Amino acid sequence: MELVVATKNSKKLREIKDLIKERSLKMTSLSDYPEAPRIIENGDTFKENAIKKAVKISRYAGCLTLGEDSGLCIEALKGEPGVRSSRFSGKNKSDLANNHKVLRLMEEVPPGSRKAFYVCAVALADCGRLLSVKEGKCYGVIASKQRGSSGFGYDPLFIIPGYGKTFAQLGEGVKHRISHRYHAMKQMREVIKKYIEKQRDS
Repeated sequence: MELVVATKNSKKLREIKDLIKERSLKMTSLSDYPEAPRIIENGDTFKENAIKKAVKISRYAGCLTLGEDSGLCIEALKGEPGVRSSRFSGKNKSDLANNHKVLRLMEEVPPGSRKAFYVCAVALADCGRLLSVKEGKCYGVIASKQRGSSGFGYDPLFIIPGYGKTFAQLGEGVKHRISHRYHAMKQMREVIKKYIEKQRDS
């Protein structure tokens, strides 16, 4: 059975593959569907965007599709970047530019007021029919400078208090056991497994 992950982000795709670990699935992405319709991520929540991706691409591809939307919410910035996380720095967006903007906006924010959390919403759909939506969160604080070289997005800024290191310093081995994406995919992994079993038995 094929599962399309509705993303062109190769790093995100690899992370999702590592978290699903379902050998019976052939996992593809939007890079394998260059003619797929463009998804405008204009939802007010991560869940809305995830659902839009899953439903629209599953209708186009005619198969099981996973839509994912995730981002960073910082208390001192009133929840920003939030659903605009990937495009926070504007037209010339990049991970580096996004991180620099966050650091610039938080220059005067004291250590005790730098709380933040990552959110990941995942939606599963088949042939345009929504099957399930799950969400995971991970709590941390924002560093005063970028630290580490692993991961992507805001990982060099996101410190896990229990470790005293950023996701980018901890690396995939630790991140994949505690991240927002791990918590969301752990729930969705069971949904996918049961759906595959149901399809086999029908």
